[in-house]
Amino acid sequence: MRHRRVGRKLGVKTKHRRSMFRNMVTDLFRHERIKTTDTRAKELRRVAEKYITIAKKGTLQARRMAATFVRDKDVLKKLFDELASRFKERPGGYTRIVKLGVRAGDNAPISLIELIAEEYKPKKKRPRRAKKKKEDSVASEPTAKSTKKESAEELGLSESEEKTDDTHAKTENAEEVKRQTNKEESEVDAKTGDDDKVEEAKEVVEPSAQDPTPEENAEQTEAKTETEPQAETQSKADESEAEPQSEQQADSSESAKEPEAKSESDDTHKEVTEDKEEKTEEESSDKKE
Repeated sequence: MRHRRVGRKLGVKTKHRRSMFRNMVTDLFRHERIKTTDTRAKELRRVAEKYITIAKKGTLQARRMAATFVRDKDVLKKLFDELASRFKERPGGYTRIVKLGVRAGDNAPISLIELIAEEYKPKKKRPRRAKKKKEDSVASEPTAKSTKKESAEELGLSESEEKTDDTHAKTENAEEVKRQTNKEESEVDAKTGDDDKVEEAKEVVEPSAQDPTPEENAEQTEAKTETEPQAETQSKADESEAEPQSEQQADSSESAKEPEAKSESDDTHKEVTEDKEEKTEEESSDKKE
């Protein structure tokens, strides 16, 4: 297994590979593009970008480190003066690999590796996702409500919903009115109770003007004693007058009943005689026959 074993050997020894990459890096920095095989271009990108990041520091130590690998002074100067300033704001990715096809003869895949010449344009930072989710949830609620209303209108259910809303509003208004009336009644009851208590206290503290004095009570008792015997005498006289009147009424009623009884007895006698005469006539007619 190739764990932690980075890089390609490219079929050559270490010294040969190191010298080969040194020459290829200097040519890349001088001409800014090279045509080579795919595998060598990929390995060359790792080395070239490493020394570009070192040149971006611009210190003496960085210059000495780059000089150990890039032996040409003109290329080293170009690296620190021109290329470092070009890629100062770019955070990596200084090269580009373009595949060109296959080489004639050995059929090896050929690529073009070059330094990027375009200016770096940093992307705008996106807002955090948590804020977006909250905003989206808040914005999605009214849209959902609107879609529900539209669907209800299509199905003809909006009128029923409006009616229910009206009924709810009416019931709420009625409840509020009831509450207000109950409050007013309680306030009135409290006021009346307070007034009653005040009046009772006044009656207890102040004696009323209508209460009789002891002298008046004595006069009233004397007047009652004088009026009682007079009332008894008048009642007895009235009873004596009423008795003969009742006797006269009883006699008149008996005298009126006697002729009535006599008239009834005469009627019954006449009916009996008439019945006898009819019977005699019928008997005589039978005998003749």
